[in-house]
Amino acid sequence: MAVDIPTVKKIASLARIAITEDEAARIAPELDNIMGWIEQLSEVDTRDVEPMTAVIANTLRLRDDVVSDGNVRDAVLANAPLADRGFFTVPKVIE
Repeated sequence: MAVDIPTVKKIASLARIAITEDEAARIAPELDNIMGWIEQLSEVDTRDVEPMTAVIANTLRLRDDVVSDGNVRDAVLANAPLADRGFFTVPKVIE
């Protein structure tokens, strides 16, 4: 796919970027080179390459999912300005 000046202007318009005629003329060959590189990458045979999430193989350190600070409701509610039946009480927002 060849990228010409009208294509660059259309892309700039869609991106809401103001460019001059000189800038469009300078950017067109750069975008054309990028598109050529992408086409070249699409020709690479990747059938035997397994998908990966990172270049370096990482393993996550996992920990047990255990409750470590439970049953402190009364201590938490002691800091509340207003509490009722085990819940925070807040002012009415919608009338």
